[in-house]
Amino acid sequence: MTVDYGRTAEVDAPFDETVRRVRDALAAQGFGVLTEIDVRDTLKEKIGADMEPYLILGACNPPLAHRALEADRAIGLLLPCNVVVRGNPDGGTVVQALNPDVMVELTGRPELRPVADEARRRLDAALDSLG
Repeated sequence: MTVDYGRTAEVDAPFDETVRRVRDALAAQGFGVLTEIDVRDTLKEKIGADMEPYLILGACNPPLAHRALEADRAIGLLLPCNVVVRGNPDGGTVVQALNPDVMVELTGRPELRPVADEARRRLDAALDSLG
């Protein structure tokens, strides 16, 4: 069985505006942004590569993370925390989040299903709010 590992929203707005909107949408669903990786700047600095704006936001919903970690301490490897905001070469911005079902599919641990379901509902609500 193949799992669609990403949830995607296309936003008809500039990159910087979309990043602000994504932060607000995540916060409205109980996610805080703990880390931020500017992939474009990093690749330019380290290897001289050019690419579209590409930001990885390390988002976390502490109650959901705690529930998942109580079920499986190693699940930190799979927590649906990364949200990618990237420029779309055709215009606008693409926002992607890891599909929380990946946690359940890869681990085979059914006790993670309720956590994945709630995380998916919250992430989908955040993506849907971006319009």
